[in-house]
Amino acid sequence: MESRVKEILSWYSSDSPGTRTNIGRLLNHGRLAGTGKLVILPVDQGFEHGPARSFAVNPPGYDPWYHFQLAIDAGCNAYAAPLGFLEAGAAEFAGEVPLILKMNNHDVLHDEKDPLSAVTASVKDALRLGCVAVGFTIYPGSSQAQIMYQQCREMIQEAKANGLAAVVWSYPRGTDVSKAGETGLDVVAYAAQIAAQLGAHVIKVKPPTEHIEQAEAKKAYEKAKVPMATLSERVRHVVQSSFNGRRIVIFSGGATKENDEAIFDECRGIRDGGGFGSIIGRNSFQRPRDHALRFLDTVMKIYSGEKK
Repeated sequence: MESRVKEILSWYSSDSPGTRTNIGRLLNHGRLAGTGKLVILPVDQGFEHGPARSFAVNPPGYDPWYHFQLAIDAGCNAYAAPLGFLEAGAAEFAGEVPLILKMNNHDVLHDEKDPLSAVTASVKDALRLGCVAVGFTIYPGSSQAQIMYQQCREMIQEAKANGLAAVVWSYPRGTDVSKAGETGLDVVAYAAQIAAQLGAHVIKVKPPTEHIEQAEAKKAYEKAKVPMATLSERVRHVVQSSFNGRRIVIFSGGATKENDEAIFDECRGIRDGGGFGSIIGRNSFQRPRDHALRFLDTVMKIYSGEKK
């Protein structure tokens, strides 16, 4: 096992050998195996945004098998999806790519300002499907946040008891958070801290902007002169906010961008700031397959250091 992977696993000393083995499986699979970096393919958008918005631009994406094969052929560390998509291909692709079961989901047919996702799967489902991890979304800033924190903590407790790793999507959102605030540096760092405090092994947040949402936080940033002019500086602060970098923090790919170079530059900023990688959904599966494979190849070369 590579020394970097051993170092990362040492941060989770309170966990069972089973859980640490599954974290190791994430870190030792695919093109980035052993580097301590991760590129994960998440495909929960059919539930979250609707099928046409997710797959009409690239119709093969309507087929669950397409995403399994894309993750495998690209050399991703893992493939994450809701229950239905994983059930549709877990047997056929067993052992070919680590799976993460997304245990809660939110749809936009009733798109409330203070969202509360529905629990749509269980740890038992994850064990049945051979997953290495379960995933759960929380919305810090929502008036429903306390319910999600409790649900998330119960999910993490059960996952750890059964030797699984826990991935937390921590996306600030709600009536008291402005649109700019959802990706503001102070709010993203706070969201990462909350996920770490809930016991997450892997934390997923959005790339932070220079915006500072909270007045009291602004005073603290100014007094401490926290660097934030570049994405790499902001990523470094978010990673620092996750137990001084002793938790794995990965960053979302966000909405589809037609310009590959803009995403590559973002990945460079994440890499240079000490981020652990990206979880890229729409920017992968909404591109034609050949383009997606070239795109993900470049992303992985950036994270491995093969490409500057």
